[in-house]
Amino acid sequence: MISLRNYAPELIQFKDFNLVLHLAAIVHYKGQKNEKVYLRINRDLTIKVAEEAKKAGVSQFIFLSTIKVYGKFHEPNNPWNEHSPCIPSDPYGKSKYEAELALKKLEDDSFTVSIIRTPLVYGEGVKANMLSLIRLVKNFTIIPFGGINNKRNFTYAGNLVGFIDRIIEKRASGIFIAMDESSVSTTDLIMLLADSMKRKVYLVKIPGILVRAGKTLLPSLFEPLFGSIILDNEHTKKVLDFQPPVSTEEGIKRMITGYLKSRYSTTTSP
Repeated sequence: MISLRNYAPELIQFKDFNLVLHLAAIVHYKGQKNEKVYLRINRDLTIKVAEEAKKAGVSQFIFLSTIKVYGKFHEPNNPWNEHSPCIPSDPYGKSKYEAELALKKLEDDSFTVSIIRTPLVYGEGVKANMLSLIRLVKNFTIIPFGGINNKRNFTYAGNLVGFIDRIIEKRASGIFIAMDESSVSTTDLIMLLADSMKRKVYLVKIPGILVRAGKTLLPSLFEPLFGSIILDNEHTKKVLDFQPPVSTEEGIKRMITGYLKSRYSTTTSP
């Protein structure tokens, strides 16, 4: 693994490698409205790495993108797939999509470009929104997320690795969606987290009028909890001849096992 914090792309000895898996990105930047930061890291740096890799004779470039390239939340009856139009609505999604477009222009017979779009990736060491939900379930018994009928797709880290391995094995070109086999609602997710932690929680349903008001007034908070993101990756699974081996239920259990071990080791270490 090479950190782009420590090495400029032109200083990396790409001639020693046949493949580059590019993961570097700015996801949650405190100055969120500063689009230039997202573009500089997620687009410009990605392009520079790819150009240097191609120049050195690397044969495949795998780019970890995001479903944020599609845009905002949508209704469950209209899933996004590998060919859906992209209308990114925030600096993160826009920067990733512009990187995708530039990378495809670099592709030729000797330089394969593989783009992987994922929803929220979870697993041992997870941070951000999923970690917030874990802490919520860990610390509270009454939680106001009952009766939520949305649908969300997630990606267990182990399944993502499986998709990447298959793309490398087949040297597959194109756009792929890596995700777990089934979707879950926010209510189901809370219960899966509670069951994995052996916690008894009581879910309270928020009145619909408050949910609608919240989506209008605080969309960044309410949309991830009450909105739906439904994906269809049948094309990806057909092209790769691959089925993700770990269910969301099992992935959640493995994540919580790692979380509890981490908490125990942290609190008991000298």
